[in-house]
Amino acid sequence: MALWDHLRELKNRLIKSAIGVVVGGVGGWFLYDPLLAALAEPVNRISQQTGGLSAINFGTIASPFDFKLQMSLLIGLVISSPIWIYQLWAFITPGLTSKERRYTLGYMAAAVPLFLAGIYAGWLVVPQVVRALTQFTPTGSSSVIDARTYIEFVTRMVLVLGVAFLVPVVLVGINMAGVISGQTILKAWRITVFLVFVLAAIAAPGADAISMFMLAGPLLVLFFAAIGICLMNDKRRSRRAAKQAAETEANADIATPGTELKNL
Repeated sequence: MALWDHLRELKNRLIKSAIGVVVGGVGGWFLYDPLLAALAEPVNRISQQTGGLSAINFGTIASPFDFKLQMSLLIGLVISSPIWIYQLWAFITPGLTSKERRYTLGYMAAAVPLFLAGIYAGWLVVPQVVRALTQFTPTGSSSVIDARTYIEFVTRMVLVLGVAFLVPVVLVGINMAGVISGQTILKAWRITVFLVFVLAAIAAPGADAISMFMLAGPLLVLFFAAIGICLMNDKRRSRRAAKQAAETEANADIATPGTELKNL
C-alpha cells in the first residue's frame, strides 16, 4: 500500500474506534450513578476516621455535567474495547501473510480479556490507593477532593493497568509483523522488571510488600510468556527463511528446459 492508502486506512480505523467509544459512552451514561457511588465510597469513609468533612467537590456550575461526561466516555472506552482493539489489529494485518492473519482470532481472544482483566485490577486497586493516600488526613480536618482531579486520578490508574495487561499481546503482534525480534525484547528484561515493580509500588502502596508482589507477579508472567512466544515465532521464521534459501540455491543449479526458454 502507498503512504496515502495507509493514512486513509488509519483514518477509517480511528473513525470506527471513535464511533464504538461514543456508543459505549451512551451505555456509560446510564451506568454513571452506581459507579460514582462505588468510587466515592472510600472518600466518604475518610470522615468516619477523621471526624471531619470528606467529599468529592464540584467547583463550578458545569462541573457535575463535565464529570459525568468524562466518566461516561471512560466507561465507553472500556465497553468498546473489543471494537478498538480489533481495529488496531486490523490496521496491522495487511502487512502479514495469510497464515499469520489466522492468528488474529488468537490475538482477539487474548487481548480483550487481558485488557478487561487489567481494568478490573485497576478498579480493585483504586479504592485501596485512595484509602492509603488519604489516611494521612489529620483528625478533625477536612478532605475536599476536586472532582476533575479525582477523575483524572482514577482514569490514569485504571487505564495504566489495563494497558499494562495488554502490552504483552501488543509485543507478540509487532513481533509477528516483523517489526521487532524476541531477542531485542529479551535484552530489555531488566528495565522491564524494574518498571513493572515501580508501577506495582505506585498502584498498590500498602504497608507491606505483599500487595506489590501480587500485582507485579501477573504482569511479569505475561511479559515473559510474550517473550517466549516471540522467540518461538523467530525460530519458526528463521527455519522458513532457511528452507526457502536452500530451495532457491538447489533450483539455481538446475538448467531451464529448452521448451520453457522458447516460451519466454
